[in-house]
Amino acid sequence: MPDPQDKTPPRLTQPSLTALPKEEPSPGKLEETIDKPQPEPRTPEPLKNFPPEERLGKSQAPWGMGERKKEEGEPTQPIKENANLMPQETKVEVETGGPIQPIEAPAPYQPPAIQPMGNLGDSSPPTESPEVKPPKRGEGLKKILVLLAVAILALGMGFLIVGVLIPRLKSLKVPGLPGREVTLKYWGLWETSAAMESLIAEFNQEHPEIKVEYVQQSHKDYRERLQSAIARGEGPDIFRFHSTWVPMLKDDLDAVPPEAFNAASFQEVFYPVVAKDLRRGANFVGIPLEIDGLALFVNSRLLKAAGKSPPTTWEELRQTAFDLTIRDASGRIQTAGVALGTTNNIDHWPDILALMMLQNGVDLTDPTDKLAVDALLFYTIYARSDKVWDESQANSTQAFASEKVAMYFGPSWRVLDMKALNPELEFTVHPVPQLPNSNITWASYWVEGVSAKSEQKNQAWEFVKFLSSKETLEKLYAQATKERPIGEPYARTDMKDLLKDDPYVGAYILQAPAARSWYLSSATHDNGINDRIIKYMEDAVNAVNEKADPQRSLDTASQGISQILSQYGVK
Repeated sequence: MPDPQDKTPPRLTQPSLTALPKEEPSPGKLEETIDKPQPEPRTPEPLKNFPPEERLGKSQAPWGMGERKKEEGEPTQPIKENANLMPQETKVEVETGGPIQPIEAPAPYQPPAIQPMGNLGDSSPPTESPEVKPPKRGEGLKKILVLLAVAILALGMGFLIVGVLIPRLKSLKVPGLPGREVTLKYWGLWETSAAMESLIAEFNQEHPEIKVEYVQQSHKDYRERLQSAIARGEGPDIFRFHSTWVPMLKDDLDAVPPEAFNAASFQEVFYPVVAKDLRRGANFVGIPLEIDGLALFVNSRLLKAAGKSPPTTWEELRQTAFDLTIRDASGRIQTAGVALGTTNNIDHWPDILALMMLQNGVDLTDPTDKLAVDALLFYTIYARSDKVWDESQANSTQAFASEKVAMYFGPSWRVLDMKALNPELEFTVHPVPQLPNSNITWASYWVEGVSAKSEQKNQAWEFVKFLSSKETLEKLYAQATKERPIGEPYARTDMKDLLKDDPYVGAYILQAPAARSWYLSSATHDNGINDRIIKYMEDAVNAVNEKADPQRSLDTASQGISQILSQYGVK
């Protein structure tokens, strides 16, 4: 049993991390000749001897010329000679392609007597008047009835269009229909309705035709409930999802349209890890409003009492943890140095282990090489050998809030827990330790997406674009801080200067450019890719703490991880 008064750490002989992205005249054209000498009048031949249409060619005969079909009962009379049809000063020639017959001009105009239509060349009245038959009895009534029926039908159609069709068209969910009022369903997780209310109202001022119904969901079984609702056609238009859920939601996520962000602007505005995580083929499938991950929480009072500074490397952290650990006479830990080494009582241990492996150059899809073994041993050394933490300790979040552990790893939202659990707790938040010549940090964050099955995607993306603007994000952060100590760290690179010096969220902003992520994100509650892979790694950690062979433990875990990745189509 170690001497409780002995503050000399054992030699750091355990495996340590090694240095860990293209003219002819037209037929029938009239040419008018004025004041030209006129030829002797010619007696026109009867109409029946007019050059037949064949001489002209049917394609050249002007409209109305040629032999006209005689109506039944119509008298046959030749055109009277010297019938004056046109003024004598004028001769009109018709270009028809055949011989031209001159036509004498008529005497000055006298109103003609009204006569029934007969042969066009006959100027004498017909020998007998056509018989005018009186209308049959009842024909007038029939016409009235027909007109009345048409009027009634027209009125009925008008009523149908105005009273039925137009209202139904207005209610149809046709994306982009101008002037149509739509309602968007929005599922959120962490922001309250009160925090979103003023932003939604501001959006409605510019888009009065778009209403947004925000519902804050519980994280319990959220991913399953979300996908089930989408499958039933009852899901939200907009929803929040974790960055690592893209493989599970691949059929449910609509692509970000260029009107919101094109590929170039997306990669410029957001951090590299976001562009990597949210890419699906040539598209991106979500827009983050925040960035988060891991940072080191330090108890200011305890470090000051021991004359220590927040560590920046893993070796510094190990030594500091050893020096800050207080044991009783029997060797039991009274104040732990750092919450590392176990799985049962450490929140976010999967993120911490994944961070160590990434910094050490491990391929997390196949963590079986010596680099992976070294990282696994280094994580467990804090409980196996250094004894600065063990399974008897309280949950790490609770332990830090109650000052039972000096250092702790967590995401930014754990600041809220600490403040709630112990308002008097003095602590600061710092970037995670690094290996020599390395700079890799951890990202685990939430994203706003639009359902691929939404019938109003355009309006949904318009709202998400509004939410992700700089002005809106600032207002959202300010609104959040009216209810709690901090808001969500900005995901936009052009807003980093606004929060980089904040004592609680500054560390997450400073680390974001170098952040990496994988399917070992804790507290996503997905019951899917993260939780299943975490289970395999949990078995490996526990096995090593029970003195099992680390290589064999990782081989087993790797087999399970490979199967899970294959099921979700991850290569």
